Amino acid sequence: MKRHILITGGAGFIGSHLVDRLLSEKSWQVSVVDNLNDFYSPQIKRDNIGKHLNSPEFSLYEADIRCRESLRRVFAAEKYEAIVHLAACAGVQSSLANPALYVQTNVDGTLNVLELAREFGVRQFVFGSSSSIYGINCKIPFSEEDKISKTISPYAATKAAGEMLCHTYSHLYDIRTVCLRFFTVYGARQRPDLAIHKFSRMIWQNLPVTMFGDGTTRRDYTYIDDIIEGIRAAIDYRKSVHEIFNLGESQTVELRYLIELLEKNLGIKAIVEKHGLQPGDVPVTFADISKAKQILGYNPQTKIEDGIPKFVRWFRENRGLSFVESAL
Repeated sequence: MKRHILITGGAGFIGSHLVDRLLSEKSWQVSVVDNLNDFYSPQIKRDNIGKHLNSPEFSLYEADIRCRESLRRVFAAEKYEAIVHLAACAGVQSSLANPALYVQTNVDGTLNVLELAREFGVRQFVFGSSSSIYGINCKIPFSEEDKISKTISPYAATKAAGEMLCHTYSHLYDIRTVCLRFFTVYGARQRPDLAIHKFSRMIWQNLPVTMFGDGTTRRDYTYIDDIIEGIRAAIDYRKSVHEIFNLGESQTVELRYLIELLEKNLGIKAIVEKHGLQPGDVPVTFADISKAKQILGYNPQTKIEDGIPKFVRWFRENRGLSFVESAL
């Protein structure tokens, strides 16, 4: 008998790759909840999962996690053994403009999914968290043991709240919760508002690339295939009732070096415009992944020098979709 899993946000960047992975194993029935909102083109999300729409092993429910009754119908229709909760309002800068929406979706929405997991007896819950919750953490690299007290964006605060809800539900209701702190994920299907995708589009169109700061800010860029391996291990994790894991590459990359790699692989020189640092941005992200390596067997394989060429190949083949969002 096939195992049945629910993926919220399953038509998005990370979610659609997870759908591909699980269906390729031939042992899963996969259901997706996604509201296909217009944060970026809904057609991109439909294309992400388009090849599965006629599969008997795949179901798509267009529902908003903010509406518990809509979600209840999804839970009542199927019996799930696990949930991977990826649906969220994403992005640090957008959260500064509309913090209420982020709280409604990322906090209230997460509560709704957890509450229905409790009501319908789903005992495995994987939560997509974010490296942004470390904020202006002075200790490098970031460890799961670090105190979370210096978030500097509404987005980060909502993800920290989501983790606390997960811990509470694991403690009270015997739901195993595994929180995964993703570090700057990139690769095929990356959201068009994120730096690597956006910069590629600007460089390709000979438009200015905005560099915030002097180019020395550093990020731990993590290739999508490595993230999926981490999520897949978390789905099968059984050793404790609550855990938090960093999923990163454990390699920091300066912004100016990232732009150089994109220039090299696109074969076009970037027009760079320098601006001051943005509110909410942190100077560095850097994952200590020793815990994930030891417990999940997580072992990222793709360095930025290998991942950027893979992304650029996808971008060249799919830039028509990218330019749908050229105003971002």
